[in-house]
Amino acid sequence: MSGEPVLGIIGGSGLYEMEGLEEVEERWVGTPWGAPSDAIVTGRLGGVRLAFLPRHGRGHRVAPSELNVLANIHALRQLGACWVISVSAVGSMREGICPGDMVVPDQLVDRTRARPSSFFGEGCVAHVAFADPYCPRLRRSVVEAAGRSGATVHDGGTYVCIEGPQFSTRAESRLYRQWGADVIGMTALPEARLAREAELCYATLALSTDYDCWHEGEPDVSVEGVVAVIRRNVEASRRIIREVVGALPARDCPCGRALEHAIMTSPDRIPPATRERLALLVDRYLPPRT
Repeated sequence: MSGEPVLGIIGGSGLYEMEGLEEVEERWVGTPWGAPSDAIVTGRLGGVRLAFLPRHGRGHRVAPSELNVLANIHALRQLGACWVISVSAVGSMREGICPGDMVVPDQLVDRTRARPSSFFGEGCVAHVAFADPYCPRLRRSVVEAAGRSGATVHDGGTYVCIEGPQFSTRAESRLYRQWGADVIGMTALPEARLAREAELCYATLALSTDYDCWHEGEPDVSVEGVVAVIRRNVEASRRIIREVVGALPARDCPCGRALEHAIMTSPDRIPPATRERLALLVDRYLPPRT
């Protein structure tokens, strides 16, 4: 793609393509971590360069625990992404977040256990700040775009990310509510962690589809129920993305320099193969390779 900044979209359950793109091109991107979930469709939407990746692959072939998130995030960065909006189906943990509502969370709780969660390791150590896991400026743009689109949107909330692929037990669902969780899903992590390491502005547009299994007056979460709500809300998420395109924030937030003071390893101690694999992320902070 050209040198202009790119908006990356990671489409979740039900959102497998982005309509209305011009100058469309399908890109199969290789990364140091292998192949992403599917081809990335690039194009232009409202004058903005956009790169769309269906998280689970077209036809929903890849389970949450099988996602190569390292490759997904790195591939978007390779294509010039500066901002990434993740669209995800979630369960509601609050009475006031109804199925069909949109949530733009501002916090995360990590309950995953079997997923690589860092680009670093194998001789290069880095510790990025993650107190606020979502870019505040991009998050604000998504909230305001959702409001303009006519959707019912909840500004903020805690997303608890579970390993899956099974839904949670009733005891777990009640426990997460006691912790203060607002929505529950399976895909926000390690996406958000890796987006921070890749210095991307990252936000989630969460589509509430059900009440998990804590609500005594509502049916327990099921694939059938989730899919029915998703089908009604996919177009709403597309409308919100079209609204965001016209109001992308300036990149004057800390996200774009998250690695500036995070790399702990002395440059001369980083193994050449590790330095090569991390080049896209770290080269601007380290002395030139010899």
